[in-house]
Amino acid sequence: MLKSVGLLIGSFFGLNSFSKAFAMKKHQNRPFDQPCIALIIDDIGYSLSHARQFLNLGVPITFAILPQLAYSYDLALEIHDKGHEILLHQPMEPYNVDSFDPGPGALYVGDGPDRIRRIIEENIAGVPYVIGMNNHMGSRFTASYKKIREALQVVKKRGLFFVDSLTSSHSMGYKTARRLHMATTGRNIFLDNLHDESAVYDQLNKLKRHSKKYGHAVGIGHPFPETVHTIGRFVKNLKDSDISLVHVSNVLKRS
Repeated sequence: MLKSVGLLIGSFFGLNSFSKAFAMKKHQNRPFDQPCIALIIDDIGYSLSHARQFLNLGVPITFAILPQLAYSYDLALEIHDKGHEILLHQPMEPYNVDSFDPGPGALYVGDGPDRIRRIIEENIAGVPYVIGMNNHMGSRFTASYKKIREALQVVKKRGLFFVDSLTSSHSMGYKTARRLHMATTGRNIFLDNLHDESAVYDQLNKLKRHSKKYGHAVGIGHPFPETVHTIGRFVKNLKDSDISLVHVSNVLKRS
């Protein structure tokens, strides 16, 4: 599914300046003995077979499940049974909502705090075993400090962490989570804005270099055939390196 128009052009091919600063701060505060990579696959819930291809890779992957879809509940059970982490992939309002529909269970800047709480709690109830949340789209919603704070207060109360997908350079998600003393992190690289295996492999190599430089890296991909095939190749080439794949909870910044 298309991300919102708030996506930075720079994220198509590498790290933007915000990502670099974000990574540097985290590295300074939490050193890693060995470099590691956390892979998140977004937009889970539309297809059983697409999700299962990533499960069949046999490596740690964090699955971000969209709420209120045909297979959201069943896939959460299956993914948990396979030992992987699950995020609620919470839909949020993008800048151009007429062109980019965030889907069911979405949060909008016009929502009051009671409605935000109710929607998030309903979405969590429909996705068993969630341990954290990241945003789906949300370039407009995450840019509003008031709104993202109201949402994250609900998330914190439920004992969940937050991963800022950084679909906009104006996102207040990570900073707000830090102010709320939540466990949090943010995306460094989008893997598959271009649906081409060579392009995805280039992004994975950038993720690898980022992990070596800063101690860890977070990459977000989607359930595309090109993505799963390329991750499979990439994993084979990691076997003789000092880089490990981990679930995203292993790279959180904690207060």
